[in-house]
Amino acid sequence: MWDDVTRAPRQEDVDAVVLRALAAQPRCGEVVVVAIDGRSGAGKTTLAHGVAHALAAADTVAVLHLDHLYPGWDGLAEAPGLLTRQVLEPLSRGEPAAYREWSWVRDRWAGTRDVPSCRFLVVDGCGASVDPARAYAAVTVFVDADLALRQRRGIARDGETYRPHWQRWADQEDALFDADRTRRRADLVIDTSSL
Repeated sequence: MWDDVTRAPRQEDVDAVVLRALAAQPRCGEVVVVAIDGRSGAGKTTLAHGVAHALAAADTVAVLHLDHLYPGWDGLAEAPGLLTRQVLEPLSRGEPAAYREWSWVRDRWAGTRDVPSCRFLVVDGCGASVDPARAYAAVTVFVDADLALRQRRGIARDGETYRPHWQRWADQEDALFDADRTRRRADLVIDTSSL
């Protein structure tokens, strides 16, 4: 259910990503990777679900949420490498892919999750299009919004337990995105502040 903090994605944003994905040449074997990156609370997951739903009309789609790969609150910088080694490199070779899943409750790795066979892989999360993962993405999207709105959305989504970690995570985003120039290098930048 959508509320005043989290809303459905704008159809024009979904359409813009889907048009690029349908026209893109795969850079990860036969899989078209759509990397939806950006800052916490910007609306990446909302957009990813809208894009995946729309692409499903054309072919098989899988969604990978990087929240499952981050190794804890200080693990953002590790995510692009983990994504690349565990998922993107095997897929590029035409092999099955699986990744270790992080348990936020236990604060440790807890099991493995297979990536379903698909034509389109929508990767959702901070760092989804950061090097070395960028080389495998056919479409890169950077989602952003005003800071206060992003924080309200993040707390509404994850609850008060997220509030103490907000700045800690935001500092990692700043360092990662500044070093990688992620927003500037994106194929498409979407601002969700007006949603």
